[in-house]
Amino acid sequence: MSSDEKPSAPRSLAEALRARDDASLAALLRARPDLITPVPTDLTQLATRAGTRASVVRALEHLDRFTLQTAEALAVAAEPAAYEELLGLMAGDARDAAVVAALPGAVAVLREQALVWGDDDRLRLVRTARELLAPSPQHPSPTGLGPSVREATAGMSPGRIQEIVTAAGLPSTHDSVSAVTALASLFSDRRRMSALLAEAPAESLEVLDRLVWGPPYGQVTADPAARLRWLLDRGLLLPTAPGTVVMPREVALRLRGGHAHRAPEPVPPAVEAAATRNPQAVDAAAAGQAYTALATVEELLKDWDEGGPAVLRAGGLSQRDLKRTAVALDVSEPMAAFWVELAYAAGLIASDGEADERYAATPFFDEWVERPAAERWVRLAEAWLAGTRTPGLIGGRDTKERTLSALGPGLDRSAAPEVRRRVLALLAGLPEGTAPTAESVLARLAWERPLRGPQRDDDLRSRLARWTLSEAELLGITGRGALSSQARALLGAAAHPHGPVTDRGTGSPQGPGDKLPFHHHTAPAPTPGPLSPAEQAVASAAAVRLLAPLLPEPLDHVLLQADLTAVAPGPLHRPLADMLDVLADVESKGGATVYRFTPGSVRRALDAGRTASDLHAFLAEHSRTPVPQPLTYLIDDVARRHGHLRVGAASAYVRCDDDAMLNEILADKRAVALRLRRLAPTVLAAQADPAALLDGLRAMGFAPAAESAEGDVLITRADAHRSPPRTAPEPVPEGPPVPDATLLSAAIRAIRAGDLASTAPRRPADDATAQAPGALPRTSAADTLATMQAAVLTGEAVWIGYVNAEGSASQRVIAPVRVEGGFVTAYDHTADEVRTYPLHRITGVAELADDEA
Repeated sequence: MSSDEKPSAPRSLAEALRARDDASLAALLRARPDLITPVPTDLTQLATRAGTRASVVRALEHLDRFTLQTAEALAVAAEPAAYEELLGLMAGDARDAAVVAALPGAVAVLREQALVWGDDDRLRLVRTARELLAPSPQHPSPTGLGPSVREATAGMSPGRIQEIVTAAGLPSTHDSVSAVTALASLFSDRRRMSALLAEAPAESLEVLDRLVWGPPYGQVTADPAARLRWLLDRGLLLPTAPGTVVMPREVALRLRGGHAHRAPEPVPPAVEAAATRNPQAVDAAAAGQAYTALATVEELLKDWDEGGPAVLRAGGLSQRDLKRTAVALDVSEPMAAFWVELAYAAGLIASDGEADERYAATPFFDEWVERPAAERWVRLAEAWLAGTRTPGLIGGRDTKERTLSALGPGLDRSAAPEVRRRVLALLAGLPEGTAPTAESVLARLAWERPLRGPQRDDDLRSRLARWTLSEAELLGITGRGALSSQARALLGAAAHPHGPVTDRGTGSPQGPGDKLPFHHHTAPAPTPGPLSPAEQAVASAAAVRLLAPLLPEPLDHVLLQADLTAVAPGPLHRPLADMLDVLADVESKGGATVYRFTPGSVRRALDAGRTASDLHAFLAEHSRTPVPQPLTYLIDDVARRHGHLRVGAASAYVRCDDDAMLNEILADKRAVALRLRRLAPTVLAAQADPAALLDGLRAMGFAPAAESAEGDVLITRADAHRSPPRTAPEPVPEGPPVPDATLLSAAIRAIRAGDLASTAPRRPADDATAQAPGALPRTSAADTLATMQAAVLTGEAVWIGYVNAEGSASQRVIAPVRVEGGFVTAYDHTADEVRTYPLHRITGVAELADDEA
């Protein structure tokens, strides 16, 4: 073939793929990763897999609206269609400039994803896509078009067809095929069609106007009205079934001015700003909410420190436990469900696996809680971004009408991480401090990933987007609706703080000119796909550096007040906060936390092993105000009575050196339930267990202490209950993962090599035992050995059939190097490496045909 000779047009998708370079194949496999699982043996198998229904449906679902509209237009065009015909369907007779500019990019995407193949003068939609998108009575096309004249008249009698042709003013023909062709030509001709419609009654034109944009089907009676009879006689409406008529596709297109779609959308809708705020104020607001998020998660885990709620038999939290958790956190139930699920996604809580299974903090919580606040927040944010569990579904119903519970099954939605990142990428594309309107974000997402079929306001992606906006605000990803600087850094978008963010790593800005679709497997701007571990580590470190200065510094003091309260004017250092949690009860939260000292809280500290002098020293050291006298008296009074009574196991007993106090207990009516009796002047026995006896005496106003069997006072500091080591729940992936560069390179090399083996020209066989195309070569052992030895001498490549130890057969192209000991060592073009094959596993060998010039 001369250098200036045009290559022949591909005759199949496999041939079109064979003509691609490695970069183009890599783009296909990256856009449709299901095609590489497992790696196809050759390009023919790759083409077959690319045409399967499941793969095509998946590919169509990841097209943007304009690219999908282009595919829908091709489904109603001729097969094959010239680019000019497609342009007419998309841009109409007026040639919409925006559509004209956008269409080459849409066609390029369809070609890249192997949904369309062929040159511009012969564009072909893959058969499965055409079947899915072409109009039919059962599955109307989104274009609103009906069948062509040829399709609609397929079952019509030749006589009736000739009657229609004559009524339309066309000469009669000798056969139905030419008559249908003439009728379709009439409807497609602007001048002649205008003349025909000029003769139509006004009532008939009104009927056409109602059907022109779809649905194209209508109902008629056995005796149609005159306005319908005029249309039926001229084929402007054609019967498809008794009582049903349809407007032919050619008629609709001419009435539409050539448009396949009523409203082509070549330009993605812009994300509109709801408000623009000072970026520093946004960062401060986000940091404040980030601190609140950390405090809420810590409070949740402290509430479950000694063992959380029980695990339902079907898994998850009961509604009662969720309500109790919401009350403890002072938030609504949906918000409590969000915090519970976030802690679970971050690996901070899990079930303990005991017989009486309960939720508890994991050992990782103890490590997490000791980290700096900014690092703790980054961990929560990363878990939220990557998690597929969707708290917004809690309280709803699954497909079996079972209620979805927090921490229970059925909450995973594989699209959640991609939607979250895409929403945040749209926010990152706005100037700093700009908060978008939720409606414009939803409109952009709907354009990038439209629903095929009837549009719904409550589709999952829209709900995920709404939840993303609200959850991002709760978590401190956004502040006052705008993306914070620390979140930009976490997403890897910090390199583009003042301008448009590039989309899909292509280097082109988002905006009206961006016509490439957004795919689930390619991450939102600016990084293609979720960041690699190394990239995420760098991004996380940058987020920590930006957030840390914005968080309040922990304090080492409180303000004691005379009303037995302490005010913490900010976050406290952990040892101080932990001690106050034991010594006092939290009365109120907010910018400042108020603790209240009560006899019960002081006794709790004494039970934990602290002495009165320890408590006085602690308060004096950490109070910026003098220790109030009432608080000193409270501690001394509780300490004086603490341990005066001793409770041990009899079932239980009470002993006290003061027999008058024991008399007081016996005389108290509240002690009846404890079933006490005196064993000695200083000992009472009870039939209640020690814990119940302790609680009963404390409820009566006494301050007993528990003691061991040896008589020693027991320190009753509650041990933190922990689950065994657990890993955070793994996100449920949406389809196969996007292959990395190494896998792509190896897969393409293997596909190319396999294609070489399957398509290499073979020298024709000289006998009648020639094998069918694609079959493995079959030769005797002697012929195989002789051909191999000859190939070693000549250095030529040969084609072999090979059966491995597992019995799997394959065909390969090899260049033998050495034959000895029943083995052949050769360079395997299929595997692109030197291999050794046992001769007895080679089914046969054939010489390759000489290369043609």
